[in-house]
Amino acid sequence: MIALTVAQIAEIVGGRLADISPEQAARTVVTGTVEFDSRRIAPGGLFLALPGARADGHDHAAAAVAAGAAAVLAARPVGVPAIVVSPADSAPDSRSGALEHDDAAGSGAAVLAALAKLAAAVSAVLVAKGLTIVGITGSSGKTSTKDLIAAVLAPLGEVVAPPGSFNNELGHPWTVLRADENTDYLVLELSARHRGNIAELAAIAPPQVAVVLNVGTAHLGEFGSREAIAETKAELAQAVPESGVVVLNVDDPAVAAMAGKTAARVVRVSRAAPADVWAGPVALDELARPRFTLHSGQGESQVRLGVSGDHQVGNALCAAAVALECGATPQQVTDALAGAGPISRHRMQVSTRADGVTVIDDSYNANPDSMRAALQALAWIARGEDPGAEVRRSWAVLGEMAELGEDAISEHDRIGRLAVRLDVSRLIVVGVGRSMGAMLHGAVMEGSWGAEATAVQDVDAALALLRSELRPGDVVLVKASNSAGLTALAEALTSEDPGDRR
Repeated sequence: MIALTVAQIAEIVGGRLADISPEQAARTVVTGTVEFDSRRIAPGGLFLALPGARADGHDHAAAAVAAGAAAVLAARPVGVPAIVVSPADSAPDSRSGALEHDDAAGSGAAVLAALAKLAAAVSAVLVAKGLTIVGITGSSGKTSTKDLIAAVLAPLGEVVAPPGSFNNELGHPWTVLRADENTDYLVLELSARHRGNIAELAAIAPPQVAVVLNVGTAHLGEFGSREAIAETKAELAQAVPESGVVVLNVDDPAVAAMAGKTAARVVRVSRAAPADVWAGPVALDELARPRFTLHSGQGESQVRLGVSGDHQVGNALCAAAVALECGATPQQVTDALAGAGPISRHRMQVSTRADGVTVIDDSYNANPDSMRAALQALAWIARGEDPGAEVRRSWAVLGEMAELGEDAISEHDRIGRLAVRLDVSRLIVVGVGRSMGAMLHGAVMEGSWGAEATAVQDVDAALALLRSELRPGDVVLVKASNSAGLTALAEALTSEDPGDRR
């Protein structure tokens, strides 16, 4: 973050000083990062006292200051130097899913609103000094594309991007405040659970370049329809000024239609037909890493991606379009994409153990679109690039896809059927409830008999089954929404000694 005094921050967020005099606040400078975890505070930082389901940050304020925090941003006095914002001054957003209880929601909303004000002020200063902000949204692929964009922009200057999926009311402004005077590019994800969410986030750090990947069925239970999801994703395109650029994946008709909803210049990308940036024929290697010819107004170049999955082609094209718009050469783009492996954990991380078992860890999140893409990658890796090679046994270990609303049963049923159609050797359905029952039912109705499709109650049962039955050379996909907890299963599979079965 840029250096600001405690007094300046208080003025920006409309807070009052507590346990610090105006004179001291004017002399005390926040030079470190803004953190909501007191264990991560460094000298000169600003600590956010956020109430949560299991802990209240206000209770850790003193520890944060003892660790070097210059001050605390809080909803009440905490006995150490603080900027206090009142819940009464910030109407709680009842739509926010970040906080559970009314009292906590009021306090949390006040701190989050103050954080947004601070981030907006800082981003405005940095943009005036030359910072370029890139915003990304889509129903799936945001985090993978964010990582690719950060990689292709790195040769052009200093890049700040969020770790993992920091893309909501907390993670978005927190990421903005990682940028400083040395930052050339700020790459941001924008997620939404309700209409207006993306517009609110974009107002904090208005993007000069925006990317819309797709309109799928993630959070369908919250939005009610795909049309409503499309309208919300279009909020990002609408936030870009006339002087900016909007990159649209026109292979998705709902995204292509957004060209008429922005005043900015539109750059169209496609993997299926000529566009401003497009891919020639796509081939996959033995780990489902795509290679293709990148076509643009600057010529052609040969791309070999370092990430797995045919679906990564569209993500890479969008990243290439952003980099080319920012001044990169096709060769710089090609080199950066080749060297860009998975960065954010639990997203299409492919690794092979010492015993030859290949694990595809895509356990962080899931929706019908990303689940289909991951299953297709599993099937490809099991078959291999050589048509004459022996097909490896494939395992799909799948958990619930959350927030699908009334479509949950039918969508889980479709995934179970797809696993059979792709000739996945074993389907392990992890968890109980109607959705997971529908996934198993779909597999059985599609023709999966006996032990080919199995339901287990939890992660421990799934791990025990895999440990007892995995053979060298098998390929295992682990995928579910984060709430299903399958990240622990993926970590156990990739980190354990295959010979240790104690």
